Amino acid sequence: MAKRRLLLADDHAMMLEGLSRLLADEFDVVGTAVNGRALLAEAQRLRPDVVVLDVAMPELNGIEAARRLAKILPSTKVVFITQQLDPAYLHAAFSAGAKGYVSKQSATTELVHAIRLALKDTYYVTPLVAQDPRFSGSANPVAMFGAELTPRQREVLQLVAEGKSTKEISALLNISTKTVEFHRNSLMDELGVRTTAELTRYALSRGIINK
Repeated sequence: MAKRRLLLADDHAMMLEGLSRLLADEFDVVGTAVNGRALLAEAQRLRPDVVVLDVAMPELNGIEAARRLAKILPSTKVVFITQQLDPAYLHAAFSAGAKGYVSKQSATTELVHAIRLALKDTYYVTPLVAQDPRFSGSANPVAMFGAELTPRQREVLQLVAEGKSTKEISALLNISTKTVEFHRNSLMDELGVRTTAELTRYALSRGIINK
């Protein structure tokens, strides 16, 4: 039986080499890409069974790449392997069409299993993000989050609405500036707003900040 075909995407060459070695026994690694735009081009050319990609990549991040991939190659499964363990990233990944979410630090014990499950249309979430077993199975884990904002989203929303800069929010919450920007952009997408002023009005209307 022919091996299932994989395309790998990460902006670190050493990571790509390590993943290729890890997966080569069971799968056919047909190509690699170092950014999101290259990933989309290679995916259209190679039409892999599974794409394994990082969240943080130059030119086009992994979340947006996965979202576009779902439109152009809906039968290709997507498994994220990442250092980003904030639940907000997981929420965004599964909203974009992912089947699996694996931590880089546990790739050797989780990745092959996650890919096998993805090929069976079953979801996988690394226990480092979600201990709840309901996050893995036949139902999309994004449904576990519900429609309410997470506590972290509410924190970021309040600080943005209070006029704090990205650097100030980063320092206050002890998270990276990239993560702050990610939360702000996710909030805008989720709430259907486009400006800080609209975010502020939303925060006022929900009592998250006072006038």
